[in-house]
Amino acid sequence: MEEKRKILSVTELNRTARLTLENGIGEVWVEGEISRLTRHASGHWYFTLKDEAAAVSCAMFKQNNISILFEPKDGVKVRVLGQASLYEARGNYQLIVRAMEDAGKGNLQEQFEKLKAKLAAEGLFDADRKKPLPMLPRKIGVVTSPTGAAVRDIINVLTRRFPNIGILLAPVTVQGDGAANKIAKAITYLNTRGDIDLIIAGRGGGSIEDLWAFNEEVVARTIADSNIPIISAVGHEIDFTIADFVADVRAPTPSAAAELAVPVLSELQTQVARLAARLGGSLSNRALVLCEKIPGFRQAMGQSLRAGVQQRQQRIDEAALRMTHELKNSVRVQQQRLPGLQQTMTHRLQSAVAERKQNIKRLEAQLRALSPLGVLDRGYSLTETEAGAVVRDASDVKPGERLKTRFAKGTIISEVKTTVE
Repeated sequence: MEEKRKILSVTELNRTARLTLENGIGEVWVEGEISRLTRHASGHWYFTLKDEAAAVSCAMFKQNNISILFEPKDGVKVRVLGQASLYEARGNYQLIVRAMEDAGKGNLQEQFEKLKAKLAAEGLFDADRKKPLPMLPRKIGVVTSPTGAAVRDIINVLTRRFPNIGILLAPVTVQGDGAANKIAKAITYLNTRGDIDLIIAGRGGGSIEDLWAFNEEVVARTIADSNIPIISAVGHEIDFTIADFVADVRAPTPSAAAELAVPVLSELQTQVARLAARLGGSLSNRALVLCEKIPGFRQAMGQSLRAGVQQRQQRIDEAALRMTHELKNSVRVQQQRLPGLQQTMTHRLQSAVAERKQNIKRLEAQLRALSPLGVLDRGYSLTETEAGAVVRDASDVKPGERLKTRFAKGTIISEVKTTVE
């Protein structure tokens, strides 16, 4: 008896193949080089992703590619997140791409290690070329973003530890295109001034891409050429950048950089008073010992030396009192200035926040205008093939083909019985 054979139609075969691909492989990340990129009038992208030995056809629909932040083109290496699938009508195997990123960013760590080795070989990291920090800087230059958390932390710690310290902010962008050159120019500018004793350069934490400006060669060489000592304060304690290795001192955080920059004023005042007292006591003791060792002149010289010691002690006490008074006056002046500075900073921060809120609202409006869901809300519908291609012409589909029709609320799955031109 002849065995009964299972016979599939071409449609059934292709559908089985598609489901096998989609369910068996699922959504995956794939890396390769773009080739034969075509931007369709509909806004969809069609291209080939290839490596040295193989290639795969890809489709990226408009609703997904509008969020790409770089310019894809032939020859660019990318990573894509996609669903392996099959276009049933033609039996074409393809990758339906949902997201794309520039694979060049994957080489950032390799670039970091290469530049680190290069600068280390030139001696830019050597300990003997690092400059000591001043004990008490008159004015500190701060190179960072004017709106980030880092600048607030640095100013708060500096003014808390030494209220009358001078601070000059050199505002820069700390990430994105051109940020490295702006940081380098700010450091160079501070070196041209005659009133800056110390520079703090840094920013808050982030990914390696966010911190990359501080890994650029132009920043490293500018730090190395600085005549003013520089504290690098980039990211968190676990973050390391090229700037950290070149700087005279590396701080684990912006707040820690401020602590390294200045002493605590009250502790400094106590130390001065203690040293003054020790000096006075030492002079008195030496004078007494000398008087005891000179026979015949003990009484006369002892009285003279005691008078001299008392006079010096009085001068030391007066100097310590005068220094304490001047420091208190200086602190009082800075405290009077602080509310105005805080008000100015608050106004600037509020203005920046308001501007960004307006930008967000404008972008939201643009997004709503571009969204296909907005069109659906006005009573239209969107019909796609099972592969996700938008149907604009009845001739693009064949009888028996399954379609998805999306409304503002809900989706209908239908099968084509016939088409009318």
